[in-house]
Amino acid sequence: MNQFDLSIIIISYNTEKITIDCLKSIIESLKNSSLKCKIIVVDNASKDNSVSSIKKLKSEIKNRNLKINLIENKENIGFGPANNQAVKLAKSDYLLFLNSDIIVLNASIEKLYNFYKQNETLFNFLGGKLLNKDGTSQPSCGPMYTLPMIFAHLFLRGDYWELTRYSPKKIKEVDWISGACILTKKEYFEKLGGFDEKIFMYMEEIDLFYRAKKHGFKVFFYPEAQFIHLGSQSSAGRSFPILQVYQGLIYFYKKHFSQFSLFILIIMLKLKALIGFLIGKIINNQYLTQTYAKAWQIAKMD
Repeated sequence: MNQFDLSIIIISYNTEKITIDCLKSIIESLKNSSLKCKIIVVDNASKDNSVSSIKKLKSEIKNRNLKINLIENKENIGFGPANNQAVKLAKSDYLLFLNSDIIVLNASIEKLYNFYKQNETLFNFLGGKLLNKDGTSQPSCGPMYTLPMIFAHLFLRGDYWELTRYSPKKIKEVDWISGACILTKKEYFEKLGGFDEKIFMYMEEIDLFYRAKKHGFKVFFYPEAQFIHLGSQSSAGRSFPILQVYQGLIYFYKKHFSQFSLFILIIMLKLKALIGFLIGKIINNQYLTQTYAKAWQIAKMD
């Protein structure tokens, strides 16, 4: 018999205050809960005081049903590999993946868990509703990254029109949910082989849910469980997420789609990079010119 009902997995990298705020929000969320939870924090060789602060918080927990297990990596192995590492140590049937820049609101962990338990014949993966700091909805699920969807995202402001990413007000089956908040059973995650460890950061969940769909697994969005998601707090600058998404999309298409589809993707990525670079030149924006010059090089290599 498993010792815990739920394992909550968090990856930490140079985000001391944000990680501690996340952990404190989890502790607060579960203070009146009967759920037995273990928080597994994997620190990817942070250079700040994250490790010592986590250890201090761990020693202060008074909730008997809640434990923190800290794994200290000697190098930054990336988001997906660190999550896979934590899953191997999880002693529960259920897993909740949370980003370190999440603030849990009210009893949302228990809400998400209870809804999953009550309906687990209907789906395999469940995501909660992500909010911005100001309480507005954050697009956190959507349709699969087909070529039309990528075109809409790159050139038609697909997120703005809720074509490519959205945040439903009702319970809804979707193709993917944000990696910032994923609840599932350990057996499903392991059946898929976990996150692809060749993806360092970004696009891990898209790849995971593409494979999940091929297995016949269902993915649902549950808006009643709500979490603030600060976003991109472990990324080294604003350019990093864009470049990682470029690399992630190319890898994703090489892995799952035809050569022709990959060819079309590369053309779209190059065109986006060219437009971004030219706009940067016209308005004398160094961030745009430098970012999209690097993005062009990533697309050009393929």
